Amino acid sequence: MGFKEYDNFDALGLAELVKKKEVSAEELLDEAIQRTEKVDGQINAVVLKHYDEAKAQIEKGLPEGVFTGVPYLLKDLHVLLKGTKTTYGSKFFKDFVADHNSTLVDRYLEAGLVIFGKTNSPEFGLTVTTEPELYGPTRNPWNLDHSAGGSSGGAASAVASGILPMANASDGGGSIRIPASCCGLVGLKPTRARTPMGPDRGEGWAGQSISHCVSKSVRDSAALLDATSGFAPGDPYAPTEPLDSFLAATKKNPEKLKIALYLPTDSTPIDEDVVSSIRSTAKLCEDLGHHVEEASPEPDHEALTEAITIIISANVSLALQQRAEALGTEVTPDVVENITYRMYENGKNFSADQYAKATLINHQAGRVLGNFMENYDLILSPVLNKPPVKIGEIDMSSPDVVTYIERLTSYSGFTGIYNQTGQPSISVPLGFSKNELPIGSMLTAKFGNDELLISLASQLEKAAPWADKKPLIYSN
Repeated sequence: MGFKEYDNFDALGLAELVKKKEVSAEELLDEAIQRTEKVDGQINAVVLKHYDEAKAQIEKGLPEGVFTGVPYLLKDLHVLLKGTKTTYGSKFFKDFVADHNSTLVDRYLEAGLVIFGKTNSPEFGLTVTTEPELYGPTRNPWNLDHSAGGSSGGAASAVASGILPMANASDGGGSIRIPASCCGLVGLKPTRARTPMGPDRGEGWAGQSISHCVSKSVRDSAALLDATSGFAPGDPYAPTEPLDSFLAATKKNPEKLKIALYLPTDSTPIDEDVVSSIRSTAKLCEDLGHHVEEASPEPDHEALTEAITIIISANVSLALQQRAEALGTEVTPDVVENITYRMYENGKNFSADQYAKATLINHQAGRVLGNFMENYDLILSPVLNKPPVKIGEIDMSSPDVVTYIERLTSYSGFTGIYNQTGQPSISVPLGFSKNELPIGSMLTAKFGNDELLISLASQLEKAAPWADKKPLIYSN
């Protein structure tokens, strides 16, 4: 298979070629490895290479799944592959080797995906760019001076540069949607608990975090959700099951929808290119027969920022304490990055009352958004307040957590609320800035209605295709 043929297919398309024996899993893996070696020195997306393990996986025999033979990358955060390192982007975990698979990884393997490495993540996924001290920054293939986003920046950069058609990603405050927006990809954050977090955890960040992927096509994201979603033994809760498959949702256009266009009218600074792009998406939705009107949900953003800070800090503190106990050492400022250590200290000092209040604030926001969406099918908004920032513009060296969170929310103030409410939300690549940097449009549905979100995203993809748009740095 030559370069052109590989580029012509998404993950489902490659799997179909394997099924028809027009290409082998070995050939696809070799292609993905060659592309990694060709461009990764420029973008720094793949930080752990499991080439031998991937070849052994194929030699052992792959199961018959929806993605049999398709190369795949895991994010270097949370998901575990037995016998391989997961560093969480941190030197404190640089020697951690998993002794078991995550439930999600088992489902990837059952789907026939061939895992050949892990992608760069900021330390513990705590920021919206990907510049860990351990591995250095991941760069945006559209412009190497700019960030690929975060925290799934390595995954997005790898897919956007043509190494592979989709890659594992996770989202605790926007970390699937943000890099998808920055790199011109599809980034779906499913409904809370749609995909499993076991066997080690029942939920992440009090239900705010979830894993899925970034992808070239909507249908790949839908089919992967079919392959990986569903209750696992011991899960504390699960959303309702879809009426049909998520892939089926890509094949039918939604009926006329009522869409709330959310562009804040207060002092929130939003780049004019972003506003123009979102309004163009609104116009496209209207052209497709949907009704769009400007409307704003009114959650307490200040309270939500406080809540997410408490919840994440408490979880960071616990993770570091557990790692220190396993190593027989102490958590000190020299073993983690500055903001990580500040969160660790804050997490130790927050009270049980404060944590309980933080979860209550999240639940109250769910009620506010739930009531708002009694009048709308979807919300359309930006993913980010401006196009992708330059490398170094947002890092984890801020002197205190409050200042750091303020910097984050001034750039990515639209995404986190849907982690706190648990609603499904997707970034679709429908715009570009004047400087040729991608701008994603974010669509958000009611809790549990991933199908509708996927259906409209697929309709938009057909109306305004993006598959042929390639960045400056491309592995072909």
